[in-house]
Amino acid sequence: MNIEEQSVVEVELDSLNSAGSPRLSGESPEHVHVLAAAQSPLPPIVVHRATMKVIDGFHRVKAARLRGAETIEARFFDGDEAEAFVLAVRLNVRHGLPLALADRKRAAERIIASHPQWSDRRVATVTGVSPGTVGDIRKRTVPGRTPESRRVGQDGRVRPLDGSAGRMLAGELLAANPGLSLRQVARAAGISPETARDVRNRLHNGDDLVPRQCRRKTPAVLVAAREDFTEELLARRPELVAQGPSQRSGRSRTDIAPDRAMLVKRLKADPALRFTETGRNLLRLLALHTLRKEEWDAIINNVPPHCTDIVADLARQFADLWSEFAVRIKDDVAQIG
Repeated sequence: MNIEEQSVVEVELDSLNSAGSPRLSGESPEHVHVLAAAQSPLPPIVVHRATMKVIDGFHRVKAARLRGAETIEARFFDGDEAEAFVLAVRLNVRHGLPLALADRKRAAERIIASHPQWSDRRVATVTGVSPGTVGDIRKRTVPGRTPESRRVGQDGRVRPLDGSAGRMLAGELLAANPGLSLRQVARAAGISPETARDVRNRLHNGDDLVPRQCRRKTPAVLVAAREDFTEELLARRPELVAQGPSQRSGRSRTDIAPDRAMLVKRLKADPALRFTETGRNLLRLLALHTLRKEEWDAIINNVPPHCTDIVADLARQFADLWSEFAVRIKDDVAQIG
């Protein structure tokens, strides 16, 4: 809503409510006297229609009273009180007597409370403080609060607070259906097409889907954010996840079953494995067995004859260890269930 487009009307000064100013120390008497002494008409004030609270123009109201006026020109705002406060801060930061730094920080604290989904940069734009200061205020005022997985930016678009969840979901989609376009993956996972491209390249190279410098959240938070994205994906694009991998890619089940490399890559995208030492050890062990058939054949054909007995015996021992491993993890899951 552009307040400048609203029509100007005359309102009685006695009908106005002056409570709720974003200025902690109140209005400046010097500024009021300067406005009162000026010969030019006072610019229209902004008033919250539902409560008649002055949103912008506290000094002008007092100056009008000093002039002996009974009415003042005003434009009405029809949003709720939280929106009215945001508008009051935005207008008082941009023109007139600027808000003091303490006023702007207090305003940021109040807007964080009323609009927790807003990004630090969006709050900073309204209040005239830096995004870093807004972030510090958020940490101080809501220390025990579970962080939101997404926030609304200045342009009104919803973005993930941590892109890790979107990257992991994109990795799952690409692994299950390599034929998806980057734009489809980006839209479904809530990331940019360029990020989707990076995920595809990392998946192809067997690298971690989330760059080390982007890992800012604990595994628990990443899992929660990933679940949020998956729920949204189910609602928006059920055809991408409701079908099985063989249906999505057009390949038969027998073609997909031996694709161990793809399965290991999907496991690499799971934070429960990547962010623990035992999980990383397991991923390294599994990665050793993702060689293609022709690569295994090449190894077998090049085992020196004098080593075949030892290698074969070790292979059987390792196979027994993996078999025991498979049985034990199944039993542990059954006991937990």
